[in-house]
Amino acid sequence: MSAILSFEQVSYRYPGAAANALHRVCLEVQEGDFCLLAGLSGDGKSTLLRAACGLVPHFHGGSFSGRVSVCGHDTREHGPAQVGAHVAVLFQDPETQLVMSSVRAELAMPLESRGQGPDEVARGVEEVALAIGVDQLLDRRTAELSGGEKQRVALAAALAGRPRLVLLDEPTSQLDPVAGEELIGLLRRLNQEWETTILLAEHRLERCLHVADRVIAMRQGGIAHDGDPRSFLTWASASAEHLQTPAARLLELACVDAPPPTGVRQARKSLRERGLLPGEPQTPAAGLAASPELVASAGAAALPGLAPERRRALARLAGLGRTSLPEPALRMRGVWHELPDGPSILRGADLSVMPGESIALMGRNGAGKSTLLRHAAGLLKPTRGRVQSSGRVALLLQNPGDYFLRERVELEASAGALARARLSDLGERHPRDLSGGERQRLALAIVTDTSQPPAVLALDEPTRGMDRGAKAALAQELRLRAQEGIAVIVATHDPEFAAACASRAVLLADGRVIADAPCAELLSGGWYFATETARVLGGHGGALLPSEGAAAIASLLAGARAA
Repeated sequence: MSAILSFEQVSYRYPGAAANALHRVCLEVQEGDFCLLAGLSGDGKSTLLRAACGLVPHFHGGSFSGRVSVCGHDTREHGPAQVGAHVAVLFQDPETQLVMSSVRAELAMPLESRGQGPDEVARGVEEVALAIGVDQLLDRRTAELSGGEKQRVALAAALAGRPRLVLLDEPTSQLDPVAGEELIGLLRRLNQEWETTILLAEHRLERCLHVADRVIAMRQGGIAHDGDPRSFLTWASASAEHLQTPAARLLELACVDAPPPTGVRQARKSLRERGLLPGEPQTPAAGLAASPELVASAGAAALPGLAPERRRALARLAGLGRTSLPEPALRMRGVWHELPDGPSILRGADLSVMPGESIALMGRNGAGKSTLLRHAAGLLKPTRGRVQSSGRVALLLQNPGDYFLRERVELEASAGALARARLSDLGERHPRDLSGGERQRLALAIVTDTSQPPAVLALDEPTRGMDRGAKAALAQELRLRAQEGIAVIVATHDPEFAAACASRAVLLADGRVIADAPCAELLSGGWYFATETARVLGGHGGALLPSEGAAAIASLLAGARAA
């Protein structure tokens, strides 16, 4: 069987770049494969996808060598338009892929361009809208959609023509947990029922590892590992810790001698077999061990498995209720945002954020998170209600490209701001040639690069395109900003990031705040708005991150031994 996609000794360097983005890549993808593309930010995943559809080198220019063949077409001889007849592509910035004014027209365009008649087009639009869950958006204007809604519409348009090969770059990055799981399930059905070949680049590997046939890991522009999901996790444990899933990391930290789990179910099974699943009888298997440090931390915990820094955050929140409160950095009272000829996006939203407090703002796509942040920053005025802040609200919107005005990174922000964002070495690069995570860090440097620190730092889905290590670094940066007295509020669909950067979680639905509690409470007991560690442990002890979960397991082990 001939490969539907092949790379033969492919090397590529962007214009002005000091090093290759791809280095002697050799790769074959067979028809019907479901391949997951893993790697850190800047390792070449997006560039590989651009080469697979012909955008590299035809659109981006630069230096290219080797051969890429897609559906029998050599990309050196066939440009993106010809390759696009067989290939669908969804990149990290869905905003740039929507060209029609309405959702219905956007979905119809790829079918009409293939010469289909009105009846075929109407059927195709209806089918793909139902499959992706955008049927309620068909008569909406694309400019009015939320970031997550735009991502789903762009994906629907890409799939409307039933392509043989689908290339996706972070397709779930702006989707709420339910929509993200539905999307991965849809891709799996397309793969199994229609033999559609999937090549999916994703940083949140826990969302899709269990459906992949194969994982291709990249490092510094080359292929570092290529194998099934379990062999990938074994490799990642030894060679790329930041690529481990939370469940795999949890079992490793707890010293559970079991094959690395590719999902929650396998992790729970491994713990259950060893009598270590919370809520079930504990009969630890002989030889199971936990590090003394984990046992000590678990024994000292007021709540089993809860890390000391999270306990301190809970104590601070509890203390606020017993003392006189300082003035909030941001206060929203009964805020409504009503469209003249449409629905109300905010419906009496109430929110207060104290100086030095960090909040994760969560909720499904269309719940009103982005609109709330725009009101906080003064970009929108409420039709009813009041918004007050103690100073400037610095807002980082979903698309970092909106902040780029110059042709070199070094011209966008001061040297100090670039150093804090770890971008000093990329000063000569064009901002739009950076990886997704690098673009986010540059945009954050731009919005905070002033002599007067903001009173509030608001970020809307800031982790798009970021690997786990970059997310950890951003979470640490946001914690430092909070320690400096800045109120931080982050809209995110990523429970792992929320747990790492925030002490408090606010859940928005239909334009209202429906839940407001410490992260350890709100993100530990649910199905969707919960971290993978919490789902593995069933919410035990409010443990949200692998280190906390490992401490909880060690506590169970210590208790069983003492008994």
